[in-house]
Amino acid sequence: MSEKASVQAAATEGALGKRIIALATKLAEWSETPDGLTCTYLTPTHHAVAAELQTWMRNASLATHIDGVGNVIGRYTAADPAAKALIVASHYDTVRHAGNYDGRLGILTCLVALEEIGKNGLKFPFHVDLIAFSEEEGVRFSAPYIGSSAIAGRFDRRFLQLRDSNGQTLGDLIFKTGFDPETLASLARNPNDIAGYLEVHIEQGPVLLRENLPVGIVTGIAGAVRYEVSVTGAAGHAGTVPMGLRCDAGAAAAEMILFVEQRCAQAPTLVGTVGRITVPGGAINVIPGRCEFSLDIRAGDDATVGAAVTDVRAECDRIARRRNVAVIFTEVQRHQAVPCSAHMQAQLACAVTRAGITPRYLPSGAGHDAAVFGRVTDMGMLFVRCGNGGISHSPLETVTAQDADIAARILIDAIVNFAPARRASC
Repeated sequence: MSEKASVQAAATEGALGKRIIALATKLAEWSETPDGLTCTYLTPTHHAVAAELQTWMRNASLATHIDGVGNVIGRYTAADPAAKALIVASHYDTVRHAGNYDGRLGILTCLVALEEIGKNGLKFPFHVDLIAFSEEEGVRFSAPYIGSSAIAGRFDRRFLQLRDSNGQTLGDLIFKTGFDPETLASLARNPNDIAGYLEVHIEQGPVLLRENLPVGIVTGIAGAVRYEVSVTGAAGHAGTVPMGLRCDAGAAAAEMILFVEQRCAQAPTLVGTVGRITVPGGAINVIPGRCEFSLDIRAGDDATVGAAVTDVRAECDRIARRRNVAVIFTEVQRHQAVPCSAHMQAQLACAVTRAGITPRYLPSGAGHDAAVFGRVTDMGMLFVRCGNGGISHSPLETVTAQDADIAARILIDAIVNFAPARRASC
Protein backbone atom coordinates (compact mmCIF):
# COMPACT_ATOMS: atom_id res chain seq x y z
CA MET A 1 0.00 0.00 0.00
CA SER A 2 1.35 3.44 -0.92
CA GLU A 3 2.02 6.17 1.62
CA LYS A 4 -0.88 8.14 0.13
CA ALA A 5 -3.34 5.29 0.40
CA SER A 6 -2.28 4.61 4.01
CA VAL A 7 -3.84 7.90 5.12
CA GLN A 8 -7.30 6.40 4.70
CA ALA A 9 -6.32 3.09 6.27
CA ALA A 10 -5.09 4.92 9.37
CA ALA A 11 -8.54 6.24 10.19
CA THR A 12 -10.51 4.27 12.74
CA GLU A 13 -13.66 2.94 11.09
CA GLY A 14 -16.39 5.56 11.34
CA ALA A 15 -14.39 7.90 13.59
CA LEU A 16 -14.17 10.72 11.07
CA GLY A 17 -17.92 10.77 10.48
CA LYS A 18 -18.71 10.73 14.18
CA ARG A 19 -16.41 13.71 14.70
CA ILE A 20 -18.02 15.64 11.83
CA ILE A 21 -21.51 15.11 13.28
CA ALA A 22 -20.30 16.10 16.76
CA LEU A 23 -18.72 19.30 15.45
CA ALA A 24 -21.88 20.19 13.52
CA THR A 25 -23.94 19.67 16.67
CA LYS A 26 -21.56 21.90 18.61
CA LEU A 27 -21.79 24.73 16.05
CA ALA A 28 -25.59 24.52 16.17
CA GLU A 29 -25.49 25.61 19.83
CA TRP A 30 -25.15 29.16 18.49
CA SER A 31 -28.47 30.21 17.01
CA GLU A 32 -30.59 33.32 16.76
CA THR A 33 -33.75 31.24 17.19
CA PRO A 34 -34.54 28.44 19.64
CA ASP A 35 -36.68 26.34 17.28
CA GLY A 36 -34.26 25.64 14.46
CA LEU A 37 -30.79 26.84 13.60
CA THR A 38 -30.52 30.46 12.43
CA CYS A 39 -27.16 32.10 11.73
CA THR A 40 -27.42 35.22 9.57
CA TYR A 41 -24.62 37.35 8.27
CA LEU A 42 -22.47 39.33 10.74
CA THR A 43 -24.80 38.89 13.72
CA PRO A 44 -23.35 38.03 17.16
CA THR A 45 -24.24 34.39 16.43
CA HIS A 46 -22.37 34.58 13.13
CA HIS A 47 -19.29 36.03 14.84
CA ALA A 48 -19.38 33.31 17.50
CA VAL A 49 -19.48 30.55 14.90
CA ALA A 50 -16.61 32.17 12.99
CA ALA A 51 -14.52 32.37 16.15
CA GLU A 52 -15.15 28.71 16.94
CA LEU A 53 -14.25 27.64 13.40
CA GLN A 54 -11.05 29.66 13.57
CA THR A 55 -10.13 27.97 16.86
CA TRP A 56 -10.73 24.53 15.38
CA MET A 57 -8.64 25.39 12.32
CA ARG A 58 -5.82 26.68 14.51
CA ASN A 59 -5.97 23.51 16.62
CA ALA A 60 -5.57 21.55 13.37
CA SER A 61 -2.31 23.47 12.78
CA LEU A 62 -3.75 25.48 9.93
CA ALA A 63 -2.55 29.05 9.38
CA THR A 64 -5.82 30.89 9.91
CA HIS A 65 -7.44 34.29 9.76
CA ILE A 66 -10.85 35.94 9.29
CA ASP A 67 -10.97 38.26 6.30
CA GLY A 68 -12.81 41.52 5.64
CA VAL A 69 -16.17 39.95 4.78
CA GLY A 70 -16.12 37.33 7.54
CA ASN A 71 -14.68 34.34 5.67
CA VAL A 72 -12.73 32.03 7.98
CA ILE A 73 -9.64 30.78 6.14
CA GLY A 74 -7.29 28.02 7.23
CA ARG A 75 -4.26 26.98 5.18
CA TYR A 76 -2.55 23.60 5.18
CA THR A 77 0.75 24.84 3.83
CA ALA A 78 2.70 23.37 0.97
CA ALA A 79 6.43 22.73 1.05
CA ASP A 80 6.81 25.64 -1.38
CA PRO A 81 5.37 28.92 -0.03
CA ALA A 82 4.85 30.12 -3.62
CA ALA A 83 2.72 27.10 -4.55
CA LYS A 84 -0.83 27.39 -5.85
CA ALA A 85 -3.77 26.65 -3.55
CA LEU A 86 -6.46 24.01 -3.85
CA ILE A 87 -9.53 25.63 -2.30
CA VAL A 88 -11.92 23.35 -0.40
CA ALA A 89 -14.87 25.35 0.87
CA SER A 90 -18.49 25.84 1.78
CA HIS A 91 -20.55 28.27 3.88
CA TYR A 92 -21.38 28.59 7.58
CA ASP A 93 -24.32 31.03 7.41
CA THR A 94 -27.81 29.54 7.32
CA VAL A 95 -31.35 30.23 6.28
CA ARG A 96 -33.83 30.85 9.09
CA HIS A 97 -34.81 27.69 10.98
CA ALA A 98 -32.22 25.61 9.18
CA GLY A 99 -30.68 22.22 9.77
CA ASN A 100 -27.16 21.51 10.97
CA TYR A 101 -25.52 20.41 7.73
CA ASP A 102 -26.32 22.70 4.79
CA GLY A 103 -22.96 24.32 4.04
CA ARG A 104 -21.35 23.37 7.31
CA LEU A 105 -20.99 19.71 6.38
CA GLY A 106 -18.48 20.69 3.69
CA ILE A 107 -16.43 22.86 6.05
CA LEU A 108 -16.27 20.25 8.78
CA THR A 109 -15.56 17.38 6.39
CA CYS A 110 -12.53 19.25 5.09
CA LEU A 111 -11.43 20.21 8.61
CA VAL A 112 -11.50 16.59 9.76
CA ALA A 113 -9.82 15.46 6.53
CA LEU A 114 -6.96 17.93 7.05
CA GLU A 115 -6.61 16.84 10.67
CA GLU A 116 -6.15 13.28 9.45
CA ILE A 117 -3.74 14.30 6.70
CA GLY A 118 -1.75 16.36 9.20
CA LYS A 119 -1.35 13.39 11.53
CA ASN A 120 0.48 11.66 8.71
CA GLY A 121 2.75 14.64 8.14
CA LEU A 122 2.15 14.77 4.40
CA LYS A 123 3.17 17.74 2.31
CA PHE A 124 1.80 18.51 -1.14
CA PRO A 125 3.03 20.61 -4.07
CA PHE A 126 0.04 22.88 -3.40
CA HIS A 127 -1.52 24.57 -0.38
CA VAL A 128 -4.94 23.39 0.75
CA ASP A 129 -7.09 26.37 1.71
CA LEU A 130 -10.12 25.48 3.80
CA ILE A 131 -12.50 28.42 3.48
CA ALA A 132 -15.67 28.78 5.54
CA PHE A 133 -17.58 31.31 3.47
CA SER A 134 -19.45 33.91 5.49
CA GLU A 135 -22.60 34.45 3.43
CA GLU A 136 -24.05 32.20 0.75
CA GLU A 137 -27.77 32.22 1.50
CA GLY A 138 -28.38 35.94 1.09
CA VAL A 139 -30.84 36.10 4.00
CA ARG A 140 -29.88 39.41 5.57
CA PHE A 141 -29.27 41.58 2.50
CA SER A 142 -30.95 39.52 -0.26
CA ALA A 143 -27.47 39.18 -1.79
CA PRO A 144 -26.09 35.64 -1.98
CA TYR A 145 -22.44 34.56 -2.33
CA ILE A 146 -20.94 37.57 -0.55
CA GLY A 147 -18.04 35.59 0.93
CA SER A 148 -17.22 33.49 -2.10
CA SER A 149 -17.61 36.32 -4.62
CA ALA A 150 -15.06 38.39 -2.69
CA ILE A 151 -12.49 35.58 -2.87
CA ALA A 152 -13.28 34.88 -6.53
CA GLY A 153 -12.89 38.54 -7.47
CA ARG A 154 -16.54 38.86 -8.45
CA PHE A 155 -17.89 40.94 -5.58
CA ASP A 156 -20.44 43.53 -6.74
CA ARG A 157 -19.66 46.80 -4.99
CA ARG A 158 -23.31 47.82 -5.34
CA PHE A 159 -24.00 45.29 -2.59
CA LEU A 160 -22.41 47.72 -0.12
CA GLN A 161 -25.47 49.97 -0.45
CA LEU A 162 -28.00 47.22 0.28
CA ARG A 163 -29.93 47.60 3.53
CA ASP A 164 -31.14 44.98 5.98
CA SER A 165 -34.54 45.06 7.69
CA ASN A 166 -33.18 47.56 10.23
CA GLY A 167 -32.02 49.98 7.53
CA GLN A 168 -28.31 49.28 8.04
CA THR A 169 -26.19 49.09 4.89
CA LEU A 170 -23.83 46.25 4.20
CA GLY A 171 -20.93 48.69 3.91
CA ASP A 172 -21.63 50.20 7.34
CA LEU A 173 -21.95 46.75 8.88
CA ILE A 174 -18.60 45.62 7.50
CA PHE A 175 -17.02 48.83 8.83
CA LYS A 176 -18.53 48.32 12.29
CA THR A 177 -17.16 44.80 12.29
CA GLY A 178 -13.67 46.29 12.11
CA PHE A 179 -12.90 46.07 8.40
CA ASP A 180 -12.71 48.63 5.62
CA PRO A 181 -15.26 48.00 2.84
CA GLU A 182 -13.04 50.01 0.49
CA THR A 183 -10.38 47.28 0.64
CA LEU A 184 -12.59 44.34 -0.33
CA ALA A 185 -11.02 44.14 -3.78
CA SER A 186 -7.78 43.06 -2.11
CA LEU A 187 -9.45 39.83 -0.95
CA ALA A 188 -9.69 38.54 -4.51
CA ARG A 189 -7.42 35.66 -5.43
CA ASN A 190 -5.42 35.70 -8.62
CA PRO A 191 -6.84 32.83 -10.73
CA ASN A 192 -3.27 31.87 -11.59
CA ASP A 193 -2.70 31.15 -7.89
CA ILE A 194 -5.65 28.72 -7.62
CA ALA A 195 -5.05 25.05 -8.41
CA GLY A 196 -8.75 24.15 -8.24
CA TYR A 197 -11.91 24.29 -6.16
CA LEU A 198 -13.74 21.46 -4.36
CA GLU A 199 -16.93 21.57 -2.32
CA VAL A 200 -18.62 18.85 -0.29
CA HIS A 201 -22.33 19.45 0.31
CA ILE A 202 -25.44 17.57 1.31
CA GLU A 203 -27.56 16.81 -1.71
CA GLN A 204 -30.63 18.69 -0.39
CA GLY A 205 -32.80 16.24 -2.29
CA PRO A 206 -33.85 12.57 -2.37
CA VAL A 207 -31.99 11.09 -5.37
CA LEU A 208 -29.06 9.49 -3.54
CA LEU A 209 -31.36 8.40 -0.74
CA ARG A 210 -33.70 6.61 -3.14
CA GLU A 211 -30.81 4.95 -4.94
CA ASN A 212 -29.15 3.92 -1.64
CA LEU A 213 -25.88 5.69 -2.44
CA PRO A 214 -23.82 7.63 0.12
CA VAL A 215 -22.29 10.12 -2.32
CA GLY A 216 -22.69 11.49 -5.83
CA ILE A 217 -20.55 13.52 -8.21
CA VAL A 218 -22.08 16.81 -9.31
CA THR A 219 -22.08 17.48 -13.05
CA GLY A 220 -23.07 21.13 -12.83
CA ILE A 221 -25.12 23.75 -11.03
CA ALA A 222 -28.44 24.58 -12.59
CA GLY A 223 -29.25 27.79 -14.35
CA ALA A 224 -32.26 29.60 -12.91
CA VAL A 225 -34.65 32.41 -13.77
CA ARG A 226 -37.09 33.92 -11.29
CA TYR A 227 -40.08 36.13 -11.99
CA GLU A 228 -42.79 37.95 -10.15
CA VAL A 229 -45.95 37.44 -12.20
CA SER A 230 -48.97 39.75 -11.95
CA VAL A 231 -52.38 38.83 -13.38
CA THR A 232 -54.99 41.61 -13.54
CA GLY A 233 -58.69 41.02 -14.22
CA ALA A 234 -61.79 42.63 -12.77
CA ALA A 235 -63.10 42.27 -9.25
CA GLY A 236 -66.78 41.53 -8.87
CA HIS A 237 -69.44 40.24 -6.52
CA ALA A 238 -69.10 36.49 -5.99
CA GLY A 239 -72.87 36.00 -6.15
CA THR A 240 -73.97 38.28 -8.97
CA VAL A 241 -71.49 37.92 -11.85
CA PRO A 242 -72.24 34.85 -14.04
CA MET A 243 -69.36 32.46 -14.54
CA GLY A 244 -69.11 33.14 -18.27
CA LEU A 245 -68.81 36.89 -17.78
CA ARG A 246 -66.02 36.90 -15.23
CA CYS A 247 -62.47 38.22 -15.65
CA ASP A 248 -61.17 36.13 -12.75
CA ALA A 249 -57.47 36.80 -12.13
CA GLY A 250 -57.27 33.96 -9.62
CA ALA A 251 -58.66 31.33 -11.97
CA ALA A 252 -56.41 32.56 -14.78
CA ALA A 253 -53.38 32.36 -12.50
CA ALA A 254 -54.36 28.83 -11.48
CA GLU A 255 -54.42 27.71 -15.11
CA MET A 256 -51.05 29.33 -15.72
CA ILE A 257 -49.54 27.59 -12.70
CA LEU A 258 -50.79 24.21 -13.85
CA PHE A 259 -49.13 24.80 -17.22
CA VAL A 260 -45.82 25.51 -15.43
CA GLU A 261 -46.08 22.08 -13.83
CA GLN A 262 -46.93 20.38 -17.13
CA ARG A 263 -44.20 22.09 -19.17
CA CYS A 264 -41.45 21.63 -16.61
CA ALA A 265 -42.08 17.89 -16.42
CA GLN A 266 -41.02 17.47 -20.05
CA ALA A 267 -37.21 17.60 -19.88
CA PRO A 268 -34.48 16.05 -17.72
CA THR A 269 -33.17 18.37 -14.95
CA LEU A 270 -35.95 20.91 -15.69
CA VAL A 271 -38.06 22.04 -12.73
CA GLY A 272 -40.61 24.81 -12.29
CA THR A 273 -41.93 26.10 -8.98
CA VAL A 274 -44.59 28.57 -7.92
CA GLY A 275 -43.76 29.08 -4.28
CA ARG A 276 -45.93 32.06 -3.45
CA ILE A 277 -49.48 33.01 -4.53
CA THR A 278 -51.37 36.05 -3.27
CA VAL A 279 -54.67 37.78 -4.00
CA PRO A 280 -54.11 41.39 -2.87
CA GLY A 281 -57.14 42.68 -1.02
CA GLY A 282 -58.91 39.39 -1.60
CA ALA A 283 -62.09 38.39 0.22
CA ILE A 284 -64.17 35.23 0.36
CA ASN A 285 -67.09 36.84 -1.48
CA VAL A 286 -65.14 38.80 -4.13
CA ILE A 287 -63.97 37.59 -7.54
CA PRO A 288 -60.19 38.15 -7.59
CA GLY A 289 -59.36 41.26 -9.58
CA ARG A 290 -55.65 40.67 -9.18
CA CYS A 291 -53.46 37.68 -8.45
CA GLU A 292 -49.69 37.61 -8.02
CA PHE A 293 -47.37 34.61 -7.98
CA SER A 294 -43.68 33.84 -8.02
CA LEU A 295 -42.08 31.67 -10.68
CA ASP A 296 -38.78 29.82 -10.44
CA ILE A 297 -37.57 27.79 -13.45
CA ARG A 298 -34.29 25.84 -13.34
CA ALA A 299 -32.42 23.29 -15.42
CA GLY A 300 -28.95 21.91 -15.87
CA ASP A 301 -28.33 24.02 -18.98
CA ASP A 302 -29.37 27.50 -20.04
CA ALA A 303 -30.95 26.40 -23.32
CA THR A 304 -33.44 24.19 -21.49
CA VAL A 305 -34.28 27.02 -19.11
CA GLY A 306 -34.74 29.44 -21.99
CA ALA A 307 -37.00 27.11 -23.95
CA ALA A 308 -39.19 26.49 -20.92
CA VAL A 309 -39.45 30.20 -20.13
CA THR A 310 -40.44 30.96 -23.73
CA ASP A 311 -43.16 28.31 -23.69
CA VAL A 312 -44.51 29.29 -20.28
CA ARG A 313 -44.72 32.97 -21.15
CA ALA A 314 -46.38 32.26 -24.49
CA GLU A 315 -49.00 30.00 -22.91
CA CYS A 316 -49.67 32.49 -20.11
CA ASP A 317 -50.28 35.16 -22.75
CA ARG A 318 -52.76 32.84 -24.52
CA ILE A 319 -54.56 32.10 -21.25
CA ALA A 320 -54.73 35.80 -20.47
CA ARG A 321 -56.27 36.66 -23.83
CA ARG A 322 -58.82 33.86 -23.61
CA ARG A 323 -59.83 34.85 -20.09
CA ASN A 324 -59.77 38.61 -20.79
CA VAL A 325 -57.11 39.40 -18.19
CA ALA A 326 -53.63 40.95 -18.41
CA VAL A 327 -50.41 39.23 -17.34
CA ILE A 328 -47.05 40.89 -16.66
CA PHE A 329 -43.76 39.08 -15.98
CA THR A 330 -41.07 40.93 -14.02
CA GLU A 331 -37.68 39.20 -13.94
CA VAL A 332 -36.10 39.44 -10.49
CA GLN A 333 -33.13 37.09 -10.73
CA ARG A 334 -31.15 35.13 -13.32
CA HIS A 335 -28.24 32.75 -12.85
CA GLN A 336 -26.50 30.97 -15.67
CA ALA A 337 -25.84 27.25 -15.43
CA VAL A 338 -22.30 26.41 -14.31
CA PRO A 339 -20.84 23.05 -15.34
CA CYS A 340 -18.38 21.27 -13.09
CA SER A 341 -15.08 20.69 -14.84
CA ALA A 342 -14.59 17.30 -16.45
CA HIS A 343 -11.17 17.18 -14.80
CA MET A 344 -12.57 17.56 -11.29
CA GLN A 345 -15.39 15.10 -11.98
CA ALA A 346 -12.80 12.55 -13.13
CA GLN A 347 -10.66 13.01 -10.03
CA LEU A 348 -13.65 12.64 -7.74
CA ALA A 349 -14.75 9.57 -9.68
CA CYS A 350 -11.34 7.99 -9.07
CA ALA A 351 -11.62 8.66 -5.33
CA VAL A 352 -15.20 7.39 -5.19
CA THR A 353 -14.24 4.23 -7.06
CA ARG A 354 -11.30 3.59 -4.74
CA ALA A 355 -13.77 3.82 -1.85
CA GLY A 356 -15.64 0.88 -3.38
CA ILE A 357 -18.59 2.95 -4.60
CA THR A 358 -19.90 3.14 -8.15
CA PRO A 359 -19.76 6.78 -9.27
CA ARG A 360 -23.19 8.35 -9.65
CA TYR A 361 -23.36 11.63 -11.58
CA LEU A 362 -26.14 14.10 -10.92
CA PRO A 363 -26.84 17.81 -11.37
CA SER A 364 -27.40 20.31 -8.60
CA GLY A 365 -30.71 22.13 -8.78
CA ALA A 366 -29.66 24.37 -5.89
CA GLY A 367 -27.12 27.17 -6.05
CA HIS A 368 -23.78 26.84 -4.25
CA ASP A 369 -20.63 28.87 -3.68
CA ALA A 370 -19.00 26.55 -6.19
CA ALA A 371 -20.94 28.32 -8.95
CA VAL A 372 -18.94 31.50 -8.29
CA PHE A 373 -15.69 29.62 -8.97
CA GLY A 374 -16.86 27.75 -12.06
CA ARG A 375 -15.53 30.49 -14.34
CA VAL A 376 -12.39 31.11 -12.28
CA THR A 377 -10.81 27.65 -11.96
CA ASP A 378 -11.47 23.92 -12.27
CA MET A 379 -14.45 23.32 -9.99
CA GLY A 380 -15.95 20.13 -8.60
CA MET A 381 -18.55 19.10 -6.04
CA LEU A 382 -19.29 15.96 -4.08
CA PHE A 383 -22.85 15.44 -2.83
CA VAL A 384 -23.51 13.50 0.37
CA ARG A 385 -26.78 11.66 0.88
CA CYS A 386 -29.43 13.70 2.70
CA GLY A 387 -31.62 11.59 4.97
CA ASN A 388 -35.20 12.00 6.12
CA GLY A 389 -36.68 12.03 2.63
CA GLY A 390 -34.12 14.51 1.33
CA ILE A 391 -35.40 17.39 3.46
CA SER A 392 -33.08 20.39 3.72
CA HIS A 393 -33.30 24.02 4.88
CA SER A 394 -35.17 22.59 7.86
CA PRO A 395 -34.44 21.37 11.39
CA LEU A 396 -35.45 17.94 10.03
CA GLU A 397 -32.33 17.83 7.83
CA THR A 398 -30.15 14.79 8.59
CA VAL A 399 -26.87 13.17 7.54
CA THR A 400 -25.57 9.91 9.00
CA ALA A 401 -22.15 9.59 10.59
CA GLN A 402 -21.46 6.69 8.25
CA ASP A 403 -22.08 8.80 5.14
CA ALA A 404 -20.07 11.69 6.58
CA ASP A 405 -17.21 9.27 7.22
CA ILE A 406 -17.31 8.00 3.64
CA ALA A 407 -17.31 11.58 2.34
CA ALA A 408 -14.31 12.47 4.53
CA ARG A 409 -12.32 9.47 3.30
CA ILE A 410 -13.15 10.30 -0.32
CA LEU A 411 -12.10 13.91 0.22
CA ILE A 412 -8.83 12.79 1.80
CA ASP A 413 -8.18 10.60 -1.22
CA ALA A 414 -9.08 13.44 -3.62
CA ILE A 415 -6.72 15.87 -1.87
CA VAL A 416 -3.85 13.41 -1.50
CA ASN A 417 -4.06 12.38 -5.14
CA PHE A 418 -4.98 15.78 -6.57
CA ALA A 419 -3.20 16.67 -9.79
CA PRO A 420 -3.55 19.54 -12.26
CA ALA A 421 -5.59 18.79 -15.35
CA ARG A 422 -2.60 18.18 -17.59
CA ARG A 423 -1.32 15.42 -15.27
CA ALA A 424 -4.57 13.93 -13.97
CA SER A 425 -5.01 10.15 -13.98
CA CYS A 426 -6.47 7.52 -11.65
